[in-house]
Amino acid sequence: MLTMDIRLKLPSLLLQQIRTDLLKPHSFAAERVGFVSCGVGAIASGIAVMAHGYHPVDDGDYVDDPRYGAMMGSGAIRKALQFAYNNMTAMFHVHLHEHAGKPRFSRTDLAEYPKFIPDFWKVQPALPHGALLLSEDRATALVWYPGLRQPQPAAEIWEIGTKMRKL
Repeated sequence: MLTMDIRLKLPSLLLQQIRTDLLKPHSFAAERVGFVSCGVGAIASGIAVMAHGYHPVDDGDYVDDPRYGAMMGSGAIRKALQFAYNNMTAMFHVHLHEHAGKPRFSRTDLAEYPKFIPDFWKVQPALPHGALLLSEDRATALVWYPGLRQPQPAAEIWEIGTKMRKL
């Protein structure tokens, strides 16, 4: 199986903004979700993905479905697709698990992501897109890379600020 070396970098201030938003309560959803826009560049061993913007899902774009912590409506995905198209950017769905240590995608996450992440290739077919999962102090990511059949885990995720920290 062909794999790709993927390094994800998140500026500290952006990471703080994302976590702050994802921790806000919602009127019925048990958790919040959003999208992170990213630039992509080649490195000797693969690609570097640099986060540069956060796009929270609007309160009105959540669907009240108690089976899930958060369910996005089609409007949320449409807005993220439109942003990717207009700005030639890679997009990563993001959410937070409130614990310390390395987070793991749930079975629901792993079942639902393949249903909408590849849709981003319809608007930016040459770019990777994916899913980012944060905890209080760590992160993990899956990346759908053009031409590869299965999502690839990010090899490294870095917080970039006055100090750099591997997540």
